[in-house]
Amino acid sequence: MATAAQPERLARPQIAPSILSADFARLGAQVAAVTAAGARLIHVDVMDGHFVPPITFGAVAVAAIADQVHAAGGGIDVHLMIERPERYVAEIAAAGADSITVHQEATPHLAYALAAVREAGCTAGAAINPATPAAALREVSEDAVDLVLCMSVNPGWGNQQLIPASYDKLRRLRAALPEQVALEVDGGVHVDTALLCAEAGANLLVAGAAVFGAADPGAAYAELASAAWPAAG
Repeated sequence: MATAAQPERLARPQIAPSILSADFARLGAQVAAVTAAGARLIHVDVMDGHFVPPITFGAVAVAAIADQVHAAGGGIDVHLMIERPERYVAEIAAAGADSITVHQEATPHLAYALAAVREAGCTAGAAINPATPAAALREVSEDAVDLVLCMSVNPGWGNQQLIPASYDKLRRLRAALPEQVALEVDGGVHVDTALLCAEAGANLLVAGAAVFGAADPGAAYAELASAAWPAAG
């Protein structure tokens, strides 16, 4: 089962390595490498082949790393890029997720989906695609959401280039969100874009290829964290 939801886990600035780019033949070893380097939030992208073209993995992948991540003092941040995500929240939570993010565009009942995440014992996130205006989340109660995820690439594939307009969108989101709501950015985060994302207001930076695509994921994680928050190094 998932550990108790901890919104404060999302509050601090951090890199969230995405296993979308991991070598699944060495998944446990690669997750161990980044947690040893300091990662405390592992990102899992679930794709259904409908909301986005690719099909990735689901609850089985979450369960495969849950005990390992929790033993290291970390949490699992699941990003549901699937249609009608509310139908799968309970299964993902039971597999060990700590945070579950659903897309505004993927459900006609966003408030219901977010409530389902909370009821399952996880922190709740709402995501928006690049073409979705930041104002689309204006009607979501600040009490219903723990994080907002801004897609900075069109969702579905890793190793894309960050869309430059995302920086201004991040600034507008950060200005509109309550202080306690975390702001996550996903897509095209690497050593040349991480600082710009952080300066725009994101405190959670999802990185796949920039971490797990490197020969040494642990070292890549540390380099990326230093690039995003140089004063903390």
